[in-house]
Amino acid sequence: MAEAVGREIASQGAVLACGGLGGVMEAAAKGANEAGGEVLGVLPGPDKTHANPYVTIAVPTNMGHARNVIIAHTADALIAVEGEYGTLSEAAIACKLYKPVFVLPGGPQLAGTVAVSSPQEAVTLAFESMKL
Repeated sequence: MAEAVGREIASQGAVLACGGLGGVMEAAAKGANEAGGEVLGVLPGPDKTHANPYVTIAVPTNMGHARNVIIAHTADALIAVEGEYGTLSEAAIACKLYKPVFVLPGGPQLAGTVAVSSPQEAVTLAFESMKL
Protein backbone atom coordinates (compact mmCIF):
# COMPACT_ATOMS: atom_id res chain seq x y z
CA MET A 1 0.00 0.00 0.00
CA ALA A 2 2.79 2.44 0.84
CA GLU A 3 4.42 2.04 -2.54
CA ALA A 4 1.09 2.70 -4.26
CA VAL A 5 0.56 5.84 -2.14
CA GLY A 6 3.98 7.16 -3.17
CA ARG A 7 3.34 6.37 -6.82
CA GLU A 8 -0.07 8.13 -6.73
CA ILE A 9 1.38 11.23 -5.07
CA ALA A 10 4.15 11.48 -7.66
CA SER A 11 1.69 10.98 -10.52
CA GLN A 12 -0.14 14.10 -9.26
CA GLY A 13 3.11 16.09 -9.42
CA ALA A 14 3.43 16.51 -5.67
CA VAL A 15 6.39 15.95 -3.35
CA LEU A 16 6.17 13.02 -0.93
CA ALA A 17 7.27 14.06 2.57
CA CYS A 18 8.16 11.18 4.88
CA GLY A 19 10.53 10.14 7.64
CA GLY A 20 13.13 9.04 5.11
CA LEU A 21 14.15 5.74 6.69
CA GLY A 22 13.16 2.10 6.01
CA GLY A 23 9.96 0.07 6.10
CA VAL A 24 6.78 1.88 5.11
CA MET A 25 8.73 5.12 4.59
CA GLU A 26 11.08 3.43 2.12
CA ALA A 27 8.22 1.72 0.28
CA ALA A 28 6.36 5.03 -0.19
CA ALA A 29 9.59 6.72 -1.26
CA LYS A 30 10.29 3.92 -3.75
CA GLY A 31 6.84 4.30 -5.31
CA ALA A 32 7.22 8.06 -5.64
CA ASN A 33 10.79 7.92 -6.89
CA GLU A 34 10.09 5.24 -9.49
CA ALA A 35 7.15 7.34 -10.76
CA GLY A 36 9.55 10.25 -11.28
CA GLY A 37 8.59 12.20 -8.17
CA GLU A 38 10.55 14.03 -5.52
CA VAL A 39 10.87 12.57 -2.03
CA LEU A 40 11.58 14.74 1.00
CA GLY A 41 13.03 12.65 3.83
CA VAL A 42 12.90 14.33 7.26
CA LEU A 43 15.47 12.27 9.11
CA PRO A 44 15.68 11.76 12.88
CA GLY A 45 19.47 11.81 13.02
CA PRO A 46 22.30 14.17 12.05
CA ASP A 47 23.50 12.29 8.95
CA LYS A 48 21.78 12.57 5.57
CA THR A 49 23.52 9.38 4.39
CA HIS A 50 21.09 7.41 6.58
CA ALA A 51 18.21 8.23 4.24
CA ASN A 52 16.79 5.38 2.20
CA PRO A 53 18.03 5.26 -1.40
CA TYR A 54 14.80 6.73 -2.83
CA VAL A 55 14.96 10.02 -0.92
CA THR A 56 15.87 12.87 -3.28
CA ILE A 57 16.00 15.63 -0.65
CA ALA A 58 17.33 14.57 2.76
CA VAL A 59 16.87 16.82 5.79
CA PRO A 60 18.87 15.61 8.80
CA THR A 61 17.26 17.08 11.92
CA ASN A 62 19.12 15.38 14.78
CA MET A 63 15.78 15.63 16.63
CA GLY A 64 14.85 11.96 16.97
CA HIS A 65 11.11 11.44 17.29
CA ALA A 66 10.54 15.19 17.53
CA ARG A 67 11.02 15.26 13.77
CA ASN A 68 7.43 13.92 13.54
CA VAL A 69 6.26 17.44 14.39
CA ILE A 70 8.23 18.76 11.41
CA ILE A 71 6.67 16.16 9.11
CA ALA A 72 3.15 17.04 10.30
CA HIS A 73 3.78 20.75 9.80
CA THR A 74 5.38 20.21 6.37
CA ALA A 75 2.62 18.09 4.85
CA ASP A 76 -0.58 19.61 3.47
CA ALA A 77 -2.40 16.32 4.14
CA LEU A 78 -1.26 13.08 5.75
CA ILE A 79 -1.85 9.48 4.76
CA ALA A 80 -1.31 6.86 7.45
CA VAL A 81 -0.37 3.47 6.06
CA GLU A 82 0.32 1.53 9.24
CA GLY A 83 -0.08 2.13 12.94
CA GLU A 84 3.27 2.37 14.63
CA TYR A 85 3.80 5.05 17.29
CA GLY A 86 5.56 7.43 14.90
CA THR A 87 2.59 7.36 12.55
CA LEU A 88 0.21 7.79 15.48
CA SER A 89 2.10 10.85 16.73
CA GLU A 90 2.19 12.42 13.24
CA ALA A 91 -1.56 11.80 12.81
CA ALA A 92 -2.34 13.30 16.22
CA ILE A 93 -0.22 16.37 15.58
CA ALA A 94 -1.79 16.83 12.14
CA CYS A 95 -5.28 16.62 13.67
CA LYS A 96 -4.26 19.24 16.24
CA LEU A 97 -3.14 21.44 13.31
CA TYR A 98 -6.51 20.87 11.58
CA LYS A 99 -4.84 19.09 8.69
CA PRO A 100 -6.61 16.20 6.97
CA VAL A 101 -5.43 12.71 7.87
CA PHE A 102 -6.49 9.72 5.77
CA VAL A 103 -6.00 6.29 7.30
CA LEU A 104 -5.60 3.10 5.29
CA PRO A 105 -6.60 -0.29 6.73
CA GLY A 106 -4.17 -1.15 9.53
CA GLY A 107 -3.47 2.51 10.33
CA PRO A 108 -4.23 4.24 13.63
CA GLN A 109 -7.92 4.80 14.31
CA LEU A 110 -7.95 8.24 15.82
CA ALA A 111 -10.76 10.76 16.28
CA GLY A 112 -10.58 13.35 13.53
CA THR A 113 -9.10 11.06 10.89
CA VAL A 114 -10.84 9.68 7.80
CA ALA A 115 -10.76 5.93 7.12
CA VAL A 116 -10.13 5.03 3.47
CA SER A 117 -10.03 1.69 1.71
CA SER A 118 -7.27 2.14 -0.88
CA PRO A 119 -4.16 4.17 -1.66
CA GLN A 120 -5.94 5.70 -4.65
CA GLU A 121 -8.85 6.86 -2.48
CA ALA A 122 -6.45 8.29 0.11
CA VAL A 123 -4.51 10.33 -2.45
CA THR A 124 -7.64 11.49 -4.27
CA LEU A 125 -9.20 12.71 -1.01
CA ALA A 126 -5.92 14.31 0.09
CA PHE A 127 -5.73 16.35 -3.11
CA GLU A 128 -9.40 17.26 -2.92
CA SER A 129 -8.93 18.48 0.65
CA MET A 130 -6.13 20.80 -0.46
CA LYS A 131 -8.43 22.54 -2.96
CA LEU A 132 -10.75 23.76 -0.23
